[in-house]
Amino acid sequence: MNAASMFRSLLSAVGVIVSLSVTAPVRADEEPTGDQILHLVRLSYKGQDYQLTGMLRNDRTGKKDAFTLTLQHQLIRFRFADPAEIVSLDLATTPASLTRVLPGSKTEVPLARYDEEVRGMVFNYEDLALRFLYWPNAKLIGTDRVKLAKCWKVRVVNPDGRTAYGTVDLWVHQGSGGIARMEAYDFKGKLVKRFEVISVQKHEGETILKEMRVEGIDPDSGKVTGRGYMKLDK
Repeated sequence: MNAASMFRSLLSAVGVIVSLSVTAPVRADEEPTGDQILHLVRLSYKGQDYQLTGMLRNDRTGKKDAFTLTLQHQLIRFRFADPAEIVSLDLATTPASLTRVLPGSKTEVPLARYDEEVRGMVFNYEDLALRFLYWPNAKLIGTDRVKLAKCWKVRVVNPDGRTAYGTVDLWVHQGSGGIARMEAYDFKGKLVKRFEVISVQKHEGETILKEMRVEGIDPDSGKVTGRGYMKLDK
């Protein structure tokens, strides 16, 4: 099974979804396991080398924040201008490590801060670090359709109780190996965050993210408390 034009989800900054062609570690006549599917998703983050620009938007506050996204081998870098800040995800480590660079300082973001919003957006550092993609014992719990596309639905459970998410469900596109939707739950099993790819576009012959929506959910009422968007320029 070939996974071409792979999406990928990231940032807050949130989950950017970008593309790459890889070969899946399963045969076409086999049903993949949850761990094999997540392996595909992780591969989609590596080996890329180009630069894009985009915009983050918070519907609640109206705030907009332009960024430059650089993908270079195993490093994903978001650069913001006002105020100056760089958020980098290093995929060479397992799990991936997240670093903030401010004028005069460079620090790794500790797990204790992963539930904090990034630059006043709905996205937090947990969303940027994609730590849940490295949780063990992922379970394939069925198939579903997102915008008419057939997806595997995979569930991962937080193995150590650290950071805000207790369980994360991922809808992984069977044709591309990319994440089409994600729902995160707290340790009581209540929905707290939801991501969905709104639209995609072509870039250098590959399919990449055009726009993604993220929603913060109140765990008690189930109501949307915040909504943000990430849009990549043409």
